[in-house]
Amino acid sequence: MDLIDKAKNFVSEKIANMEKPEATITDVDLKGIGFNGVNFHAKVAVKNPYSVPIPIMEIDYVLKSATRVIASGRIPDPGSIKANDSTMLDVPVKVPHSVLVSLVRDIGGDWDVDYTLELGLIIDIPVIGNITIPLSYSGEYKLPTLSDLWKGGKEEEKKEEEEEKEDPSKVVEI
Repeated sequence: MDLIDKAKNFVSEKIANMEKPEATITDVDLKGIGFNGVNFHAKVAVKNPYSVPIPIMEIDYVLKSATRVIASGRIPDPGSIKANDSTMLDVPVKVPHSVLVSLVRDIGGDWDVDYTLELGLIIDIPVIGNITIPLSYSGEYKLPTLSDLWKGGKEEEKKEEEEEKEDPSKVVEI
C-alpha cells in the first residue's frame, strides 16, 4: 500500500508543477447596436505551452454592471488553442435592449456604464481532463453626451468642406 501512496503523491506533485495554459482578456469593445440588443466582443489571448492543440470545450460568460447581471451565456465548442503558440479568441456578448433600460440608474452624473466581464474558459487537457481558467475584466463605457454628438457633426462638416476645397469635382449639386 505504501508504494501506491508514493505513486499517487508523485503523480499529483508532477501535475501540480506542470506548466498550464494561461489566458487574459485584452480588450472589450462595443461592436454594434442592432434590433435585438447591443453587441460587445471580448478579445481573449490564450497561451498553450504544450506541443499539441488543446480543444476548448466551452466558454461561459457573465457581464455585470453595478453587481447586476445584464448578460450571461455559454458558447459551446469554440475551437482549439494552437500548439506552442498563442490564440486570440473573440467572445461575443449580446445585451438585450430590455436590460439596457435598467442601466439608466448606473449612468448617473458621470455619463458612463461601469462593467465587469467574467469568463470561464473550459479546456480539455489530455490525461488531466477538463479545467476552467477563470478570467475577469472591469472597465467603463463612456456614453456620448449631446455636446459630443453636436461636435461630431461639426467635425464631419469641416472635413467635408476641406475635401471639397481640395477637389471641387467631388461636389455634387442636387
